[in-house]
Amino acid sequence: MGPGWAIGAWFVPVADLWLPYRVAVDMWGACSPLPTEGELRRVPVWPVNLWWDLFAGTTLLGRYAAMRFDTADSPAGIDDAVTLYLAVDLLYAAAAGAAAVFAVRLAALERLKATEGPYWAPAGA
Repeated sequence: MGPGWAIGAWFVPVADLWLPYRVAVDMWGACSPLPTEGELRRVPVWPVNLWWDLFAGTTLLGRYAAMRFDTADSPAGIDDAVTLYLAVDLLYAAAAGAAAVFAVRLAALERLKATEGPYWAPAGA
């Protein structure tokens, strides 16, 4: 994908549920050092997965909370929807923290690849 997709992927209806994740995984892979011959070392992708799982799950839960709030016909229903909104806000804060972890680790991978080259250093070096 071209560089415009890093921003544009967020605005494509329906595809915004997976295109930004694909862009993030592609950036992660591009910044990860390549394994040397005979080694299978890969950088774990958990920071990308953690951020995206929290973000996408929270977005879907937020839509569900909005639907519950709109269809609430009693004070108890409204109370349940507001409780869901509280959970959504807390999960968005967790997703923001996970995004920060992802960004810091991605920058570290970029810095490592820029200073040490495209391959992992040999084990004894």
